[in-house]
Amino acid sequence: MANIEPDEATVCTAMGDILNRIGDKWSVMVVGRLKGGTMRFSELRRAIDGVSQRMLTLTLRNLERDGLVTRTVYAEIPPRVEYTLTEMGSTLTGPIGALWDWAAAHQDEVARARMLYDRAQAGQEEPERRRA
Repeated sequence: MANIEPDEATVCTAMGDILNRIGDKWSVMVVGRLKGGTMRFSELRRAIDGVSQRMLTLTLRNLERDGLVTRTVYAEIPPRVEYTLTEMGSTLTGPIGALWDWAAAHQDEVARARMLYDRAQAGQEEPERRRA
């Protein structure tokens, strides 16, 4: 059977889907925290400032569904649940680290560019409002 190359549209759709998952802020934070090793749900929640219990639950489920995180439940009372990056999930730590470094190095430049853009946009909108 011949090897069939996926068409560009299919690859773009898949890329967008994957980037939506790994690019959201909570997924990035979970992967970043689990980079250091296995953690319990409560440890993750304390370690990730601002995440709600519901959002952390949804994020972990989605990461597990995508094969990036494993969830282990121990039959104890109360039950103990731990999360760990899979082998594939661990491969994300490099790209996420590179993005983290880039953001840290360029945050001031991005803030400055946004300020200049917003000022220019505000200046352009003023005359249009007067004409209306």
